[in-house]
This record gives sequence, C-alpha cells and structure tokens, in this order.
Amino acid sequence: MNSRGLMTRRNVVSGVLALAAAGVFISRKSDLGGAHGEYFQKLTRALRRARIAQPVIVIDRTRLRQNASAAARVLADKRLPLRVVVKSLPAPQLIDDVAAALQTQRYMVFNGVMLLETAKRGTQIDALLGKPLPVEAARQFYDAMSAARIDYSEPQWLIDAPERLQQYAQLARERDRPMRINLEIDVGLHRGGAASADELLALVRGAQAEPKLVVSGLMGYDAHVPRMPNVESAWRASQAHYATALEAMRSVYGESVARLTLNSAGSPTYRMHAQGTAANEVSVGSAFVKPADFDLDTLTHHAPAAFIATPVIKALNCAQIPGLESLTGLRRFMNPNTERAFFIYGGHWLARPESPPGLEFSSLYGRSSNQELLMGSSAVHLRVDDYVFFRPMQSEALLLQFGDLLVYENGEISQRWPTYGVSA
Repeated sequence: MNSRGLMTRRNVVSGVLALAAAGVFISRKSDLGGAHGEYFQKLTRALRRARIAQPVIVIDRTRLRQNASAAARVLADKRLPLRVVVKSLPAPQLIDDVAAALQTQRYMVFNGVMLLETAKRGTQIDALLGKPLPVEAARQFYDAMSAARIDYSEPQWLIDAPERLQQYAQLARERDRPMRINLEIDVGLHRGGAASADELLALVRGAQAEPKLVVSGLMGYDAHVPRMPNVESAWRASQAHYATALEAMRSVYGESVARLTLNSAGSPTYRMHAQGTAANEVSVGSAFVKPADFDLDTLTHHAPAAFIATPVIKALNCAQIPGLESLTGLRRFMNPNTERAFFIYGGHWLARPESPPGLEFSSLYGRSSNQELLMGSSAVHLRVDDYVFFRPMQSEALLLQFGDLLVYENGEISQRWPTYGVSA
C-alpha cells in the first residue's frame, strides 16, 4: 500500500474515532444538581424546629387557600356551585378549609368509609357518590348510620347500569326507605354509564317503576378532555353528549330538570365549564393541592400545595455499582447525576423528587419502600438528617399513607391534621 493510501486509511480511522468521541460527549448528560431553593430552605428550617424525623406529608396552607381563592374567582358569577371531592382531600380539616373558603356543603365521595364520615357531618350535607358502589356497601352504610343514631341527609347513589339499578331498588324495598339515585352518563371518557339517550331513558323508566327510588340527577365525568390531541374538539363533543342526555331527561321531567343535580367536571376541566356548560355544578378536589399529574394547561392558576418530606439517612460521596465497581467511573462520566448516593427514610411513593434538583432514582437498585436510593451530582450537598422533598403525582391515596398531615403556615409547622382511616 502506498503512503497515500495509508494516509487515507488513517484519515478514515481518525474520522470514525472523532465521530465516536463526539457521540459519547453528545450522549453525556448534563449536571442537573443544585441546592434547595429559598422555599424549601424555609420549609427545612420549619421541619427541624418541629423535630420531624420520619416521612411526612406537608400541606402549605397559604397555597391551599390561594388555590381555593383561584377556584372561587374562576366560578364567580357563573352560578356553578362547587362540589368538593373528598377522596382527593382525605382529612376532615383539609376539607373544612376548602369548603369554608368556597362556602359549599356539597361533597363527592368514593367509598363507604368516607361516605360515613361525610354523612355524619349533619343534615345540611349533600353527598354525591363519584363511582357506583356495590349494593352491599350501601347496605352497610345504612346499618352503620342506624347504629350511630345520627340524623343525616340521604346520599345520591350513583347508578351506571340496569343491573345496579335493580340491586338498589331491591335494597330500597328491603329497607322501606326512599333512595336518591344519580345516573351516570358517558360523555366521552368511556368508563361506563349510559352512552346514549335510549340507555339513559331505560334507566329513568326503570327507576320510575320503583316507588322507593327518586332520580336526583346526572353525573358525567370528562377528565379525558384536556389530555386529548384536540382539546377544543373533545370539549365540544363531551358537551354535546351531556346536552343530549339533558334533552332526554327534559322529555320526562320537563323544565324541572334544571332543579336536579347535573354534575360534571373535575379539577382538569372545571375552568372550561366556567365558560359555559350543560351542567349546573362542578366537582373539584386535587386542584386545591395540585399534585404533579395535574400540571395541565387548564390549571396554571393553581400552585402545588402538598409535598412529601423525608430525612436522608445515608449520604455517600461515591455511588458505586454493586458487583461492577470498576464501571462506576464510566457511569459517573456519562451521567454526573449518578456521582453521589443518598438513601432516604422510606420511599417507593407515587411521587417524584422535587428538591434539591437533579436527584434521580437508581435503575440498578430498583425501588424500595424501606430506604430508597436517590442519586445526584457533586452539586447536591445533602447530608445525613437533611430533608429531601417529593411532589406527589396524585393526592387521593398517597395522603393516607403518612399519618397526620403537617400544616405549614407562616414559616412554621402550625398544626397536625388527622386523615380519614385507610380506605380504597
């Protein structure tokens, strides 16, 4: 091979190596680490003064009330009462704070435990079931309220199908008591309920044939709307479904249908309903604490108000790979956010690391509910007994996992709010 050919081969090899090196650097991750911002620094100091040494849920009461005020402003002068979703705020004092700010006694409940607690609040309470419950759950509710000898307002039981209608009719006959039933309609979510005017009218006629059943209204949940590729089109379609159901009801009840409970919305869509809706009330829950799953364009006027705080129990300067320690340096080079290891108290929650920035879960260790591993770069200066903060993805089940909620207000942990009993 002549020198010219050799030079050409060297140039090709050099080019390939240069491209490979460029590829390595392009695929190398940026350092995302940092320190707690001012908000979490203040919250850290409050937790230390309160001597918190285990995982807790913190409710920022100032933000909670700001979120309630934001909802009130959206609904001002719209003649749309708000129904508080209990499962999303599963603590009596948390619910009281929101309900008082919005001047409502309307609640939506999703299980027997919370229905009992809600009904015990008195005869002024209007409780609507947010999902159909097995008829045995309704039977147990009546047994428990009878044993408690407490006056209460009859719930609106949700009915989604003819079979469930017959089960509840049988219970009403057994107990010889009137039962209010609210009829679920499918407005595009496709999670059950009457999907057409004919299906809805069949439920109405079935209820009318039962002297102890009273149709109290409709419920059409539309949480799919803001997640559709064309939000405006999905919104128009859901409203058209609701309007069709409403016309079917009007053919039976005439204009008195306006006095029924015509429920719709949810945190993701209540703002859209405020611009005009076939419903006459909206349900809102999660928006008041705004977990991460609710970071939607329709909720930009709300702020996160619930965080998990947990202590660091081990802080290691080098996050080694078990059994493959020799590859630790390469991993750290490719992703500087894997340099340090932080084992926290607890873990494996339905939540994501929020502060300090740059923390990530370990794909090698996997998740742990005992002492989860978080990794970060050298820019994350956490020490043992410092706090890591998580943002819940949802509020409903997660808020029941930590005992009392800690209320953060005016720079201090001011109260502890007991939650409802654990329930599904």
